[in-house]
Amino acid sequence: MAAETNPIPSVWARRQRESDQPALTRAAIVREAIAMLDADGIDALSMRKLGARLNAGATSLYRHVATKDELMELAVDEAIAEISVPPADSPDWRAAATEAAGSFRATALRHPWLASVLGQAGLAYLGPNLMSYSERLAALFTAAGFPEPSRAIDTVLSYVIGMSTTEAAWLTAVARSGETETAFIARLMPAARETVADHDHLAAAYAEVAALDPVEIRDSKFAYGLDVVLDGLAIRLPR
Repeated sequence: MAAETNPIPSVWARRQRESDQPALTRAAIVREAIAMLDADGIDALSMRKLGARLNAGATSLYRHVATKDELMELAVDEAIAEISVPPADSPDWRAAATEAAGSFRATALRHPWLASVLGQAGLAYLGPNLMSYSERLAALFTAAGFPEPSRAIDTVLSYVIGMSTTEAAWLTAVARSGETETAFIARLMPAARETVADHDHLAAAYAEVAALDPVEIRDSKFAYGLDVVLDGLAIRLPR
């Protein structure tokens, strides 16, 4: 069934239709799609597979979601709802920004597909949850006194999305191995050490990694980089 023509090619510009299966709702479709994305990634998601899991025919499914692109817009917006942003009147803008960035990262790691598709999911930014999230961030950075709050936000989000995408890809590889993160690293270490044996600084770094908790390492790397970004932004605040 072809998607109907919209003045704006987005699920948010299309009116929802009545379903011939009352139990089948857009919310139920999105929940199941997110479960599939979390478990198997973007490539494994298809409208056919989703319909089979929902025990719904194609006609019923397409009444709510016309294409996979629309489905991704909806999934992105639903996942974004999990990200918290402290109120604009928080006494310490930097602590609030750190909390917001940490919440984004935690959400992106729960949904490993999220960070990598934010810029690809059609007009996902038109979704109510994403607009609410953007508005709360704008209020926070405006109250902090940034003369160009949108640019400050873009800087923080570019860092957080980049780090979260890399981290999610790593954790996906670990999950596919069937091992714990510690065991996965331990298996890779002998070959890694041999490869960098003639490079003193790299060898020292690998030795340090082998001795630490991997979760602690990832948390520390994220916090360090975020501090550097916020240090730079703090310079832009009017004295």
